[in-house]
Amino acid sequence: MNKTLMWITFALLAALTSAVVVTLSKAGIRHVNSSLAFAIQAVLILVVSWGVVAWQGNLTELASIEKKVWVYLVLAGIITCVSSLLSFYALSLADASRVSPLERLSLVFAIIFAVIFLREKVDWMVIAGATLMAIGAVLIAIGGQSSE
Repeated sequence: MNKTLMWITFALLAALTSAVVVTLSKAGIRHVNSSLAFAIQAVLILVVSWGVVAWQGNLTELASIEKKVWVYLVLAGIITCVSSLLSFYALSLADASRVSPLERLSLVFAIIFAVIFLREKVDWMVIAGATLMAIGAVLIAIGGQSSE
């Protein structure tokens, strides 16, 4: 399988599994506090992710990680926790079909941050797509307001 097809396949699988996570999380937080639900999932994430690292034989690479990289990874980890806590709380307050599209605006923000901080180049198609995604997310999120 060529590299382009591989990254597209894995990105789509990530999107699919993310949708399943949102659905299962919403079902779970109907009966449990949203922070507790996230904490339960976080423990499982910890166990599985370190299990994969150990299984792949990558534990020895820990010692070779540069301090600057540690800072990036630790900050990203903290922000991941905050993001998940916010997402779980939003799911406890509203329908998954309305929360998830707004949460997925992270894609638009990621494009903006990639251009600003990583100096990535984008063309008109990326800009147009991000704009359409943002409009679509807002329309989906506000479209069902009368149901509450």
